[in-house]
Amino acid sequence: MRERTSYGLVESREVHYATLEQWARGKIQAQLQRLLEEEVTTFLGRTKHERRGKVTPVDPPAGSRNGYGKPRAFSMLNGTVMVKRPRVHDLTERFESKVLPLFKRRTQEVGAMLPELDLHGLSTGDFELALRGLLGEGAPLSSSSIQRLKARFDLDYEAWKTQDLSNLEVVYWWADGLDVKAGIADRKSALLTIVGALTTGEKVVLACESGERESKESWLTLLRDLKSRGLKFPRLTVADGHLGVWAAVGELHPAGAEQRCWNHKITNVLNDLPKTIQRQAAERLKAMPYAETKVECERLRDAFVRAYHKTDKKAVETLLRDWDRLVTFYAFPREHWRHIRTTNIVESPFSSVRLRTDASRRYKRVDGATAVIWKLLQVAQQSWRKLNAPELMPLVASGMLFKAGIVLKSGHDRNDRNLQPERTAA
Repeated sequence: MRERTSYGLVESREVHYATLEQWARGKIQAQLQRLLEEEVTTFLGRTKHERRGKVTPVDPPAGSRNGYGKPRAFSMLNGTVMVKRPRVHDLTERFESKVLPLFKRRTQEVGAMLPELDLHGLSTGDFELALRGLLGEGAPLSSSSIQRLKARFDLDYEAWKTQDLSNLEVVYWWADGLDVKAGIADRKSALLTIVGALTTGEKVVLACESGERESKESWLTLLRDLKSRGLKFPRLTVADGHLGVWAAVGELHPAGAEQRCWNHKITNVLNDLPKTIQRQAAERLKAMPYAETKVECERLRDAFVRAYHKTDKKAVETLLRDWDRLVTFYAFPREHWRHIRTTNIVESPFSSVRLRTDASRRYKRVDGATAVIWKLLQVAQQSWRKLNAPELMPLVASGMLFKAGIVLKSGHDRNDRNLQPERTAA
């Protein structure tokens, strides 16, 4: 029995919560079947059972209906439905449905979803069990179809690696590596990744390439490729303590400022301390990069040295090593300090990558792992927020100088070489 509302007829007494999904899926199936029928009617210029000579236009298309094809399953995000494609014969040229093209068994959204689920931890063999409840029992899923969809990653990745980069103006970039287990010998290879911040404040993945650990040669190859594609190197490089990246940047971009990641430095210092005093030492160390001025940061450093130089000389030496690269961020806008003190911008998306690669032992080739991880970073990039105070990015790109995070406006200050960001030999 049906009730009439302001929205039309509603089968309120035939539908309840337990059967709502089935009811909605049936309605979609019926509507899709009607769309297929209307498409043929529009193409032929006449309704079903109507003779060709009794309709306008003057010269309607030739051809006539010829029953239906076999029922076929078609998967959408809200489930799988069964439809019958109307057949048309006696045509001068083949009729191709635009609603449901031949050989299409799922919507584009479902096709994109399957490989995305693989990125988040489902193995190929798990797809069928995981998706039956979502797409219905008739969902056309197979390992081969999923593999074909995943192969698209490789093609997209290769195309992305050759894109022209001359139109990008990068102000900062963050470089880091991820160890992934891949290859027949289960040898560790490094996935070298660079994320850049543009003058708009937006962050983009610039490089994601496999290499032999974090050697200078691997980073040189990556940086030369970016340069050959027209990328202009930025004002500031942020990276961890691996010598390979600094040696490569120093060779190809000696004029750029360099900032070493504080998180990596603090971890390295704590590793050289006994566990019994690590908590107290961590509080001292973490206060340094949050000091309001470079002078205050160095005062905290000196206090740490006085406290530990007699009992833990190795930890003190680790802190002092490469110190100039740790305080470079003070020569850039205060609003950007939280972004450029560390490599968190790369490390954060890598945390989900590590969960994926640590849980999976299915990677047989380094290249295969690279394409999948690149895709995961592309997915993450869509939700990245801009840097704070993006309006300051063009000033940084133009070479404007800052002291203690504040822009210098006078000509005298701008010519003071002592305010230039310091860098040391790699």
